[in-house]
Amino acid sequence: MSRTWIYLPLLLGLSAVASAQTGLDQSGKPDIKSAGPLAFGPKGVLFVGDTQGAQIVAIGVGMPSGAPITDSLQVDDIKGKIAALLGTMADEVTINDVAVEPGTGIAYLSVSRGRGPSAEPAIVRVDGKGTLSVLSLDNVKYAKIAIANAPSGDAPAKGGKASPRQQSITDLGYVDGKLFIAGLSNEEFASKLRSVEFPFKAADTGASVEIWHTAHSAFETRSPVKTFVPFNVGGEPTLLAAYTCTPLVAFPVSSLQAKPGQKVMGKTVAELGNRNNPLDMIAYEKDGKQYLLLANDNRGVMKISVSNIDKQPALTEPVRGGGAAGLPYETLKDLEGVRQLDKVGDKYAVVLLDKNGAQSLKSIGLP
Repeated sequence: MSRTWIYLPLLLGLSAVASAQTGLDQSGKPDIKSAGPLAFGPKGVLFVGDTQGAQIVAIGVGMPSGAPITDSLQVDDIKGKIAALLGTMADEVTINDVAVEPGTGIAYLSVSRGRGPSAEPAIVRVDGKGTLSVLSLDNVKYAKIAIANAPSGDAPAKGGKASPRQQSITDLGYVDGKLFIAGLSNEEFASKLRSVEFPFKAADTGASVEIWHTAHSAFETRSPVKTFVPFNVGGEPTLLAAYTCTPLVAFPVSSLQAKPGQKVMGKTVAELGNRNNPLDMIAYEKDGKQYLLLANDNRGVMKISVSNIDKQPALTEPVRGGGAAGLPYETLKDLEGVRQLDKVGDKYAVVLLDKNGAQSLKSIGLP
């Protein structure tokens, strides 16, 4: 959550200035300690969320060769194939995110080789014929910026959750010359949505975000946004953010940018069921209607209707017993096991599937 920002007709356009300037002011091998969330920015620029290093690294990926992805991509045993490229075993490979570069139709996977904080990062390309290659980081154009007030690398994990440092960056998205970053800070109101201009300048401390969590019947300030997409709600640019257990919340972009360090209350527009962790999300239009596809670890892939989201009242009452409320959705039974996804043009998506530990990468038609 992961992935390229989606430009529906009502969304913001790319900044012409940002598109004309890559903003990559360094050359050589960037010091990347981990490769987590991915997002594409201006042409040829890939943003990599380095959670261990508490930084964002922008990398020039050049012009890749290979066929663009269409509807015929099928790469079985993707972890095994990546392991062979990296000279390791499949059980030492973790795929953290998938992003498709607009224009080229080539997929990029962020990968960890090994386990824990010492795992080595890698970026792997996959083209439309299923050909894999490692993006060499030995001599690239790049830029980087540190995450202000990130959790300490020594902060321990609790209750079976990832450590706060591993959640310093949970998702990225780029639009209108700005990179939006979801994650945790070291503050009391830990959940953050940050905005950073590209080319990089100074990173602000971000807005502390609060929500009414309908399944928990409580206000939530410490749980991070897991995945988000940009969307236009009633004419206003907005981030639609999914949280664990599983509220969907709208944050107007203007409220996040008004004053760094402020506290912002989101509008809960859907409750999608408890005991569930959202994994990745895309937005698209089909037959004149607008939808989200939200992949979850326990409740499958949800197709959420958002054409009338501007008319959805805020949810302010508890939702008991794992029930749902707010925006309508359906669970797509034929998409079981989706762990990551990103759009390819206007008709397709690439999905990372996990079936009993066996992972594959394939393209699907947008449902």
